[in-house]
Amino acid sequence: MYAIVQNGGHQVKVEPGTTVTVDRMASETGTEVTFDQVLLVSKDGDITTGTPYVTGAKVVGVVEEHPRGPKIRVFKSKRRKQERRTHGFRADLTIVRITSIQV
Repeated sequence: MYAIVQNGGHQVKVEPGTTVTVDRMASETGTEVTFDQVLLVSKDGDITTGTPYVTGAKVVGVVEEHPRGPKIRVFKSKRRKQERRTHGFRADLTIVRITSIQV
C-alpha cells in the first residue's frame, strides 16, 4: 500500500513504516501530523486517483527531527564586468515517519 501526497509544492510517495523528508513543518518533535492532500492511493493493486484529491483519504505520520539540508553554493557572475557574487543556501527540513494511510 502506498500513497502520493502533496506538501509544500512537492509530490512525495509514502508507504507505512518509511521516513520522508519534507519542507519544514511547524510541529514539535514527536507530534503526530496528517497530510490531507492525497493525490493517489494504491491498496492491494487497486489505484484510486483524486480530482485533484482523494476524498476521505489521509496519511498520518510522526515528526522525528528538524535537520537542515546540505549547503548549496550559488555563484553569479557577469562577463567582462568583474562582477561576481557567491550566495549560500541551506533548506530547513522535517523528517516524518509514516505510520498509516487511511482511506
